[in-house]
Amino acid sequence: MATITAPTSQKAAPPGILTHPATRKLLTLAALAAILAPIAATQWPGATWPTALTVDVSEPLGKASDWIIDNRDTHPLFLYFFGHVSNVVVIAVRAVYLALLAVGWAGVTAIGALVAWRVAGVKLAAGTAAAFLACGLLGMWVPTMQTLALMVVAVLASVAVGALLGLAAGLSDRMDRVLRPVLDTMQVLPAFAYLLPVVLVFGIGVPAAVLATVVYAAPPMARLTSLGLRGADKEVLEAVESLGTTARQRLLTARIPLARKELLLGVNQTIMMALSMAVIASVIGAGGLGDRVYQALASVDVGAALAAGIPIVLLAVVLDRVTGAAGERLGEAGKSPVTWLYALVVAAAVALAGRLAGFLDWPDGWELNIAEPVNRAVDWMTAHLYSGVPVVGGTADWAAHFTSWVLNPLRDGLQWLPWWSVLLIVAALAWLIGTWRTALTAVLAMAAIGVLGVWKPSLDTLSQVLAAVAVTLVIGFATGVAAARSDRVERLLRPVLDVFQTMPQFVYLIPVVALFGVGRAPAVAAAVVYALPAVVRITAQGLRQVDPAAMESARSLGATGGQQLRQVQLPLARPALLLAVNQGVVLVLAVVIIGGLVGGGALGYQVVFGLAQGDLATGLVAGAAIVCLGLMLDRVTQPTERRTTKKGA
Repeated sequence: MATITAPTSQKAAPPGILTHPATRKLLTLAALAAILAPIAATQWPGATWPTALTVDVSEPLGKASDWIIDNRDTHPLFLYFFGHVSNVVVIAVRAVYLALLAVGWAGVTAIGALVAWRVAGVKLAAGTAAAFLACGLLGMWVPTMQTLALMVVAVLASVAVGALLGLAAGLSDRMDRVLRPVLDTMQVLPAFAYLLPVVLVFGIGVPAAVLATVVYAAPPMARLTSLGLRGADKEVLEAVESLGTTARQRLLTARIPLARKELLLGVNQTIMMALSMAVIASVIGAGGLGDRVYQALASVDVGAALAAGIPIVLLAVVLDRVTGAAGERLGEAGKSPVTWLYALVVAAAVALAGRLAGFLDWPDGWELNIAEPVNRAVDWMTAHLYSGVPVVGGTADWAAHFTSWVLNPLRDGLQWLPWWSVLLIVAALAWLIGTWRTALTAVLAMAAIGVLGVWKPSLDTLSQVLAAVAVTLVIGFATGVAAARSDRVERLLRPVLDVFQTMPQFVYLIPVVALFGVGRAPAVAAAVVYALPAVVRITAQGLRQVDPAAMESARSLGATGGQQLRQVQLPLARPALLLAVNQGVVLVLAVVIIGGLVGGGALGYQVVFGLAQGDLATGLVAGAAIVCLGLMLDRVTQPTERRTTKKGA
């Protein structure tokens, strides 16, 4: 049958090969490579980055670190500013924690369920109550309250800081231009890189954990606040202005109310990022559930890690659902405000009854010890599934084969290439996809890695990212296509993807350690699982939003399902697929770095090592290299969509 093509504007005759922009770029790149490659090979014959082009920043960073340590207890800046900030954070977290303990497990469960009922309905209220009870049953009530207290203070501070920054960016174009690169850097910088500077200033403990969380979680609130204020209906604003209102009145009565949904979405995203960071901050003495997970992973106690990881997931799911439901129901006719009073009265009554009955601490007899059976299951897997399984081998065999057949050759190949050829490849990819400005940005970001003196470990990290992205895209595209073509598959996948997207990054390390042990392959596996939900969702959504008229036209010409997919849906969903690639790269990079905790090595290990040893130079240089790597990968994968959007505008 005839080949079916997506309905696009047709020209009278196909253009000549030299008139195609990509062809002209390829010819230009080939000519430049033919000229520059022999010169570079003669000037710099080695593969590694030249020492002459490296800047040693360890000495000034070491001096800065020493100055902070020497003056932390005597300098007025620390005594009268940072000291007061630290005290306020400690008092706030302790007050919330003591309040939660004073209310007791029955009161906390009742308050959580009643708030969920008021905001989202009976189903979510029951789920919230079940989640809190599960935390107690797992023997994690006190750590859960510690994490919740840290979360309350960190989220309130993050929302306040993010809202103020977003307000400034939303009302001022100059401030928006100033803040945009700062927020970009804050979101690309890995979570671990935030910990080292705050530890130097505030020391190990809760203040450093809270402030690192605020820095990490405030950007989405700032971005969405700015977006909501800038996207306010201009006709409404003009109508309000015509009434003679002042700028402050317009802000309070029009702009902010019109941006309520974006503000609530910002709160939702801030809560999720704060929870993720609060767990990671356990490395610097934050305590709570994250500390239990971290200590269990350090001793490879999968059962204990899972017992602490489940409450983290439950908290994440509950907080995500409640704040998400609040945003969706905003503006709808709901329950009377009087119901808030009823809810508070009922919660207070339950808390008082629990206190009088002695139900403040979770009863020891109600706890379930899942660590032992889980560890027995892991031991059984180690004995029966790690290796020696007929035909398919075992999980340890898979990890070893993936490392020796994929990760090692990819890493060795990247490190074998001359450094200047890597820059040429990056420039070529970025220019083919975007513009010369895109290529220049990508090359400068990659060159900065060499200048910082971490060229080889950065290529090691890049090899892990590329391998994880390849696996993620293969599985994600296939699953996304299945979800887009079948409503049943989409319904089955939805709850699984919801849970996976709300789980903090740290938790993904638990199952991969249980299945694969430690090493680079488990780090890649955790990154794949973390990035997969976003790729699947974006792919399925892009394919489902293809113009129905184009699909109907293809079906009327007798196209099979496969032809419709290849020749109509995939070409028309190209922007969504490119966005899926970009998001997959960003999310994979985030978890590959955390994989340094389970033997991932490279830049992730250097960040963890710098944090553990208080080595500012090692940790910050590795963090800066990760930012540059993320910027380069973003420019190589994202500009196509921007260019396509501009053409279609």
